[in-house]
Amino acid sequence: MDDYPLLEVFLTMLYLFLWVMWFFLLFKVVTDLFRDHSLNGWAKAGWLILVILLPYLGVLIYLIVRGRSMHERDEKLAKDSEAAFRTYVREAATSQGGSGGSDHVKDLAKLAELKDKGALSPEEYERAKAKLLA
Repeated sequence: MDDYPLLEVFLTMLYLFLWVMWFFLLFKVVTDLFRDHSLNGWAKAGWLILVILLPYLGVLIYLIVRGRSMHERDEKLAKDSEAAFRTYVREAATSQGGSGGSDHVKDLAKLAELKDKGALSPEEYERAKAKLLA
């Protein structure tokens, strides 16, 4: 530990953090490029070449020039995903809670009541329940 002072450890950790942060930004920029439908193919290719040939400068320029629209696309994607999730949940709840789902619940409740009253043996109850749930 004498050969590697505390300041060197701190600087190494800082460089590692900045390196990981830059890769995160690079991937974010590249995915944003391909997600953006307002750019044509040539513009996407130009930005991609700039980001690949001049990585640090290219990412910085992209963030300065297109940072606001990048945020707007992220926000729109989040809203669309939330709306799709809500629609899916609503449809799933409707198909489960509709006449088919509530009939099964009512039938299971009737079976449990018959078993509790002694009208059905435990074996008959299990067979009827398995048939209902199948």
